[in-house]
Amino acid sequence: MPDLVPIRTALLSVSDKTGLLPFAVFLASRGVRLISTGGTCKTLAEAGLAVTPIDQVTGFAEMMDGRVKTLHPKIHGGLLALRDKPDHAEAMARHGIGAIDLVCVNLYPFEKTVANPDVTEADAIENIDIGGPAMVRSAAKNHRFVAIATSAGQYAAIEAEMRAHAGATTLALRKKLALAAYTRTAEYDGAISHWMAARFS
Repeated sequence: MPDLVPIRTALLSVSDKTGLLPFAVFLASRGVRLISTGGTCKTLAEAGLAVTPIDQVTGFAEMMDGRVKTLHPKIHGGLLALRDKPDHAEAMARHGIGAIDLVCVNLYPFEKTVANPDVTEADAIENIDIGGPAMVRSAAKNHRFVAIATSAGQYAAIEAEMRAHAGATTLALRKKLALAAYTRTAEYDGAISHWMAARFS
């Protein structure tokens, strides 16, 4: 099992952009390729960073009001591939799938949205994130090779490890981040379930 994994490609897709730019600037300074979606991509580009829009990776434009943008084999293949397994490496090469080493995703603000007593059912539903949790779960499952950040508070630890290990993260940190990621998706799904139970029961 690999311990140190260099971060060469990062996928950034965040609703809460706290700390995003300094972290993205740091990643870019280390030669990390930045891939991004929607508003996050715009924020990075406006700051003068070189960033690859997600549709240039997938070959599909974001569609259905942004409901479908990251649910694609070129994203999840890049997250889930076991890089030390020959048939996975061969599949990546055959289908033009690039490895993604770091994912920074914080989810649509569902809890904040439904905390408003005047929220409409339609607004609540639109703030149920689908692609975000899917990427979080894929990255966390493959923590042998991928680091997953689900909050801005984790950026400093990732940056510190990259500085200490020539641009790489340790397995110990990736395990810690994976645990936090699944804790976050569990909390998120719990909030959705609680809201639906109150509304639909």
